[in-house]
Amino acid sequence: MSGPSPTPVERLDAESLCRRCDPEVFDFETTEELDDMSDVIGQPRASEAVRFGIGIRGEGFHIFALGPEDTDKRSLVRHFVESRAVGEPPPFDLCYVNNFTESDRPRALSLPPGTGRTLSTDMEGFLDELKAGLQAAFESDEYQGRIQAVKEEAGQEHQEALDELAERAKVQDLKLVRTPLGFVFAPMKGDEVLPPDELDELTDEAKENLEKTIQGMQEELQHILRRIPRRQREVREILRELHREMARFAVRDLLEELRTRYSDFPDVTDFFDAVEQDVVENVRELVESEAEASAQAPAPGAAGGPGDLGRYQVNVLVDHSESEHAPVLYEENPTFQNLLGRVEYLSLLGALVTDFTMIKPGALHRANGGYLMLDARQVLLQPFVWEGLKRALQSGELRVESPASALGLVSTVSLEPEPMPLDVKVVLLGGRLLYYLLSSLDPDFPELFKVAADFADEMDREPENEALYARLLATLARRDGLRPFDRSAVARVIERSARLVGDAAKLSVRTRGVRDLLNEADYWAAENGADVVSGSHVSKAIERSIYRSDRVREQMQEQILRDTIYIDTDGAAVGQINGLSVLQLGSFAFGRPSRITARVQLGGGHVIDIEREVELGGPIHSKGVFILSGFLGGRYGVDRPLALSASLVFEQSYGGVDGDSASSAELYALLSAIAGLPLSQSLSVTGSVNQHGQVQPIGGVNEKIEGFFDVCRARGLTGEQGVLIPASNVKHLMVREDVREAVANGQFHIYPVETVDQGMEILTGRLMGERDEGGQYPEETVNFLVEGRLLELAEKRKEYAGPAEGLDDSQG
Repeated sequence: MSGPSPTPVERLDAESLCRRCDPEVFDFETTEELDDMSDVIGQPRASEAVRFGIGIRGEGFHIFALGPEDTDKRSLVRHFVESRAVGEPPPFDLCYVNNFTESDRPRALSLPPGTGRTLSTDMEGFLDELKAGLQAAFESDEYQGRIQAVKEEAGQEHQEALDELAERAKVQDLKLVRTPLGFVFAPMKGDEVLPPDELDELTDEAKENLEKTIQGMQEELQHILRRIPRRQREVREILRELHREMARFAVRDLLEELRTRYSDFPDVTDFFDAVEQDVVENVRELVESEAEASAQAPAPGAAGGPGDLGRYQVNVLVDHSESEHAPVLYEENPTFQNLLGRVEYLSLLGALVTDFTMIKPGALHRANGGYLMLDARQVLLQPFVWEGLKRALQSGELRVESPASALGLVSTVSLEPEPMPLDVKVVLLGGRLLYYLLSSLDPDFPELFKVAADFADEMDREPENEALYARLLATLARRDGLRPFDRSAVARVIERSARLVGDAAKLSVRTRGVRDLLNEADYWAAENGADVVSGSHVSKAIERSIYRSDRVREQMQEQILRDTIYIDTDGAAVGQINGLSVLQLGSFAFGRPSRITARVQLGGGHVIDIEREVELGGPIHSKGVFILSGFLGGRYGVDRPLALSASLVFEQSYGGVDGDSASSAELYALLSAIAGLPLSQSLSVTGSVNQHGQVQPIGGVNEKIEGFFDVCRARGLTGEQGVLIPASNVKHLMVREDVREAVANGQFHIYPVETVDQGMEILTGRLMGERDEGGQYPEETVNFLVEGRLLELAEKRKEYAGPAEGLDDSQG
């Protein structure tokens, strides 16, 4: 007596194949009546994480927003960050000024918002006044008179010494004569120089006395001449001190007013002191440089030379004079220099020159005191950027340097600007895989980015969420300048959103895809001359979007219809079944049927996965095949060894195969081959199976159903065709309208199965059968035929095996 048979499987009705959205549930006519969304929809976990991340000020609590690329994380995070930044004051201005003691190490200044620009303007006014003041001071009669007096005094002292020496020489009958080669003493005869012929007539004694006298006078002359350079140095020092005095007079009053104005900023007053000292020390060079500049246009070059007034300017790196709150930046191109700043160079006479005025800010400078958003993938793709960003966040300082210098690869002379304090909240945007790779491979990453904002792909499809979704559509439409959407269009978009996530009880929060659909629907509304987008326009947008992408699907169907690829849609065959798979080409996914076959022969209890043997099968697919062996052994080989060798293969498969969604189809084919029972070829199967024979859910169920339906419709619907799906996938069904119509008209069928037994009964038209009290299956049931065939193979193996081998087999 047989046990109870499996519960019969009821076909799904058309209403079960898609959860429709009734436009009448909405209390608006068009989205024009709806308010914009003020918050992020469907992201409670990510929203809380972002709020926490931007609110906490502890070290290392930067944010990594992870999730699918098309969830528009950037807009969602920016919404939260900007709402927070609005309540925060603008940060300090960032400036660089010259370092007069070490010109290659410019000094950094942090000043209240707007103060940097004011200081720069004040210094420009100071320089204008300084130019005029210096010019007036050094052109004044007083200055010129004092210069002349010093020079005349020095010249008079020199001349008096020479005159005194000349008088003394005259007493010695010598005359001091100036020649082109210097001073010489010539013997005198009366008031005239002694002629050479008379000099020769002198006695030797007279000549000797004359030479001694001249030598003595020459020594005195040398003594006088040696005093001249010393006196000239004294004069130059007197003149320099005079220059300093005039410079102090010109600059002190100008700076005193600025000192009073910026008395609350010690760094600025220190800068003024350094400016005053430098002007006083280099005033002559400044005056001469201005005189040359007035005669010809100045050549561009590096500021900072002793004769360049540009060295007193203020380089305002970041100006927050017009900022109303903390900055929020997104850096599109995070190169090393765009992120951390750079020092520019100017080609001058074949050389590269630079100065503190050529220091340029990076995104971290502009976002300092606020928030900086970066694409994590772009940061990692740019050379040296990731290490530079980590170094800045770890040290809390902003250093402007070239990447080569930062890594110690070059040692050329350049600027080393004083580092600035860094206070910024960084938000990285990236995918989940990238986040987990960084967490695993970079030990610094978890210490710097402690807040993970995990963005969801979907949200629950509930009435209140559908109403919120309508507001989201209204917001997106207004943001993109689209036409209003009526209720039918909103309902159609909601249905499409559920289809995109492959779950009738969920809605997609990947706003990029939804936004694209809105824009396409608006286009078709414009083509039809409509002022409002309706459901028909949304349907047209979906249809044409699929048409633009389904060339490959169409070609594959053509190959099936022309019998280039063998797929049967009627009749029955032993060890052969139609499996279903999903192909993803870019953003377009579609289902296609594949023939799966099984062959059984005498063997040692092995199920051979041909795909795995030729290295075309992935590990998940191989796992599914091993599960089949476990099912066979658990049901039919408990008391005796399995004596079969079976092979499974996807026919006409020329690429890799992975996934376990075909494992139930492979098991059906295997049981069919063992029992010799034909399987209906008008049905196709999807679903994975476990070792207990339970059919488990799979992905892409809608695409798989539609893939087989399209082939059947092209050949002609017979009313016998359909698809077996896991019962647990019913809640995911959102199939096309034409499939629903065919099901409603009885032309196509969807069978939700929970176990392999249910599936085999549908495919073979026979009961599976349950063991009776004696452990036997009812005759002519599937299990009876399978077990009988296995016993037959076991007996044959014993016949062909030797005694010892047979004994081993009997002991299992």
